[in-house]
Amino acid sequence: MATSGDEHERTMAFAEIAIGQIKALRQPATPRNFEVWYAYATGYHPSLNESINEILSRRGRLTEAEVEHICNSFLSPTRLSERIDVVGSRVVDEIDQVMAMVDVAIGSTNTCSESLAGVSNELTQADREGLRAIVESLVHTAKEMESVNHTLEERLTASKLEINQLQRHLEVVRNESLTDPLTSLSNRKFFDEAITKAVQEATAENEVLSLLMTDIDHFKTFNDTYGHLTGDQVLRLVAQSVKANVKGQDIAARYGGEEFAIILPNTVLRSAVTVAEHIRRAVMSKELMKRSTGEHLGRITISIGVAMLRPGDTAQSLIGRADACLYTAKHAGRNRVICETDPEFASPSMPATAVA
Repeated sequence: MATSGDEHERTMAFAEIAIGQIKALRQPATPRNFEVWYAYATGYHPSLNESINEILSRRGRLTEAEVEHICNSFLSPTRLSERIDVVGSRVVDEIDQVMAMVDVAIGSTNTCSESLAGVSNELTQADREGLRAIVESLVHTAKEMESVNHTLEERLTASKLEINQLQRHLEVVRNESLTDPLTSLSNRKFFDEAITKAVQEATAENEVLSLLMTDIDHFKTFNDTYGHLTGDQVLRLVAQSVKANVKGQDIAARYGGEEFAIILPNTVLRSAVTVAEHIRRAVMSKELMKRSTGEHLGRITISIGVAMLRPGDTAQSLIGRADACLYTAKHAGRNRVICETDPEFASPSMPATAVA
């Protein structure tokens, strides 16, 4: 796991890349330009990188307007909430329109009722010509009601389709807010919610639950040697191996930095260890190549800690035990899986900080 010192060096490296890009393109060193190039250096926003690369390949530079557009499109901290607000406003507008149509229909119904009441009084005194006029009036009123009802039916149908589409849009926005953009796994926010819910449900139903905590071995050294963009390629490779070996109700997330977490509901400890071994071997079996040069960079390895829910556990105590198993795996030589029943695992209270 990355220490605070590792994170300092990693983020400073991103900052140096950002400043280098600003210097190379002779852009003003404004906070906005720095934010865009820092995000570009991290690679956490693939769409941002693709957009910048496409512009640079055409003209070799970025205008201020293009930087502003990229910043607003990919990095605005309020973009997600604004999109949710827009969808919410559209839903409210749609409901207001439907309610207005319902009010019109209610008004027409009241008018029709009043007409029928008046006709009832007239029928007792009407002659032949009067009856004819009354029937014509009833037919006219019925046609008006039919027209109002038809209009209301069409509007309700259209509103139902519109609201269904808005609900789908809102779900897409929500999913984006809970997904790590670099690896396409769930992000830390989603994991924190999911592990709490999983522990509560497993405890209430007296079911088993296991947790894997995994970390890429020597990731800092790899980053320093080959660069952060290649490091991001490593993160994606590990994420692909994780996704290929989880299924059903399993939840895989990027826990932070180069660390991943996998929640395994209804899974006993030994079965969880088997899943962990499959992931470890899948990662180790893939040879990495630097895309920009075609250079073969060898293989990477990961270490994994495995723990199972115990009576009285909270989400944090389960995470702490899995994290301690991961720490043990690192110090036992890396590229291995350690669970809480293994002889190497000394104590669940072992410090959570491990070597990279």
